[in-house]
Amino acid sequence: MDAISLHAELGLAAVGLGMVLTPGPNMIYLVSRSIVQGRRAGLLSLAGVATGFVVYLVAVTAGIVTIFALVPVLYTTIKLAGAAYLLWLAWKALKPGGTAVFAPQPLPPDSPRRLYTMGLVTCLLNPKLAILYVSLLPQFVDPSRGHVAEQTLLLGLTQIAISVSVNALIALCAGTIAAFFARRPSWLRIQRYVMGTVLAGLAFRIAADRASVVAA
Repeated sequence: MDAISLHAELGLAAVGLGMVLTPGPNMIYLVSRSIVQGRRAGLLSLAGVATGFVVYLVAVTAGIVTIFALVPVLYTTIKLAGAAYLLWLAWKALKPGGTAVFAPQPLPPDSPRRLYTMGLVTCLLNPKLAILYVSLLPQFVDPSRGHVAEQTLLLGLTQIAISVSVNALIALCAGTIAAFFARRPSWLRIQRYVMGTVLAGLAFRIAADRASVVAA
């Protein structure tokens, strides 16, 4: 663990925790599957999500950030596309008749293979994860300490451990939380509005951020 500083590890952990607690595609999918099909389905979906984390981490460790640093328009395009996607999710939550994260949806049951695959796809298309790995993660790497790839890997594993742990708790408790909200419809509406507002705020913040990619 000497490859990275405690300050960098704690900083990345704080960012990762804040992002995983912000409602997004991964949370919505895991909750819906856990409520409709049970905890096992939620955990199988989480396995796919965790694989998506690893794919992002391997890509960043291999130097994909350098490509975005050399071709800034690609980074800007991904950032704006991600912001637009978050705005779409916010509209789905805030529009009249919109649904909340913990409102059970009539989804058909999926096979274990499909649960895993959909978890993976949902993670890979998650704009929050793209921004975390492409823009934020490299900024916690200190080239003066050497072993840039090792630093990136250790920091990424810290984020993965936090995200998987939090999402596992969400998947296991989704049914209980949904039942709580079902008995309190007004609380469910409040939760929906809060989720939509947070997603919209994150989208506008991402779109307005003028920071450039820092190549590892």
